[in-house]
Amino acid sequence: MSHPGVNLLEFDLDALAAFCETLGEKRFRATQLFRWIHQRGVADFGQMSDLARSLRDKLAGSAHVAAPAVTTQHISKDGTIKWLFDVGGGNAIETVFIPEDDRGTLCISSQAGCAVGCRFCSTGHQGFSRNLTTGEIVAQLWFAEHFLRRHLGSTERVITNVVMMGMGEPLQNYDRVVPALRTMLSDHGYGLSRRRVTVSTSGVVPMIDRLARDCPVALAVSLHAPDDALRDHLVPLNRKHPIDELLATCARYLPHAPRDFITFEYVMLDGVNDTPEHAQALIALMRRHGAQGLRGKFNLIPFNPFPQSGLTCSPMPRVLAFGKALNDAGLVTTVRKTRGDDIDAACGQLAGDVKDRTRVHERMARQRSYTRRRADAPAGGAAPEGKTG
Repeated sequence: MSHPGVNLLEFDLDALAAFCETLGEKRFRATQLFRWIHQRGVADFGQMSDLARSLRDKLAGSAHVAAPAVTTQHISKDGTIKWLFDVGGGNAIETVFIPEDDRGTLCISSQAGCAVGCRFCSTGHQGFSRNLTTGEIVAQLWFAEHFLRRHLGSTERVITNVVMMGMGEPLQNYDRVVPALRTMLSDHGYGLSRRRVTVSTSGVVPMIDRLARDCPVALAVSLHAPDDALRDHLVPLNRKHPIDELLATCARYLPHAPRDFITFEYVMLDGVNDTPEHAQALIALMRRHGAQGLRGKFNLIPFNPFPQSGLTCSPMPRVLAFGKALNDAGLVTTVRKTRGDDIDAACGQLAGDVKDRTRVHERMARQRSYTRRRADAPAGGAAPEGKTG
């Protein structure tokens, strides 16, 4: 279905005001329009009763409000909902709502696919097609919030937290993500606090510094390893921005952050990054950077296996022992509860459907071959993957 003009979901409030000026309208009209769209979920300009008829007519001919089409919707037995949105060109993205007693969290995608290529992430194994637009990012929240209100029969806000932890690396789509964040934070939009909007990054150091200046929200960093040798293998971006550089940037972010800590994500991979030696190396790393002002909390994530990864999840006793070692050393650590795994909506499982432009399957095959060679090396040869102690 074709629509006239620009999709108003593309605009934060300042950009919408500039658009309204091109129509000869004052800024307060943009604020009214913004509230109709985001607070009330109205897409039909004809229903926006406090806008002048002349403005409604102008909007009808020059603009529209629409989310990408929903291809599928799956509801888990635990109440988690996953939507697949068709963003055109053979690309589909996934968005997940996770209900809990005290909050409702929406996990949003920022790219169709991902170019980072982390070993343990099924999105990365699909490769990368393109960045999402601001409107495609905001549309996930706009659609989910107003669908859930109807679904649950609620007039109150349902989504209290947004995490940019879906498909893609948000900070590699910076110029489109930041206006989307501003719409989420606006009191005329969704009114979310900076503490309740989290950007998760694999470590795009220059953009972390920019985010601190432009739109500081809660920050989560995908760490997954205590040293460069292992992280180079698990998170290829580490070769460009090594651990010490990344953690120094995190320390610089903290004075601007809405929370007094950075969340560090650590996926638990059997025999790769989960030994007592890895725990002690992680403790030493954090103590060294703690002396420079870094404060962090760890979120241990049980790995959700998928065939192409060649990896398996650490046994739960080892996950708990790893967490106890960190907690005993004074590092606040929790184990993430797996949600929505029966509908492939759990962490690391979001894959959507993308037209890869990065030949990722060839690169991943080389990585798996490298892992097998290390694991099969004779005694005294190369250590098995991750056994760096």
